Amino acid sequence: MKHLLYFLTVLTLLTGCNGDITAPVEITLDRDNCERCRMVISDKHFAAQVRGGPKKKAYLFDDMGCAVHWLKKQAWGEDETTKIWVTDYRNGRWLDARKAYYVSGQITPMDFGLGAVAEQVEGSMDFEAAKAVLLAKKHKHHKP
Repeated sequence: MKHLLYFLTVLTLLTGCNGDITAPVEITLDRDNCERCRMVISDKHFAAQVRGGPKKKAYLFDDMGCAVHWLKKQAWGEDETTKIWVTDYRNGRWLDARKAYYVSGQITPMDFGLGAVAEQVEGSMDFEAAKAVLLAKKHKHHKP
């Protein structure tokens, strides 16, 4: 009986460590680094993250532009099971990047200039249009 209780306790702890792979992970500002540019993520209003690949790992980014450029180089980047989240630049809440809208003219960490919003607003663009804009831009510190 004692061994069974021990086994169940360990099993519970291990399953609790898996986390929810359908939700974004919490970013520790000024601690976590952008997967692409390695800069510290310090502004929650422009953060992004991707969960994908064979292990469904979460990758963190300081700017949506970094996420889009990095994702383009991943073999699984276009896989429909790949999750992409961005934060609403007005309140820092996580949004499904494919359902969000994007507005230009923002001052973002890597100067890509797009901020995400939950609802369509005047002058906003959808994910595919935003992705095209971001892929056309290259930050001066990155190679193409």
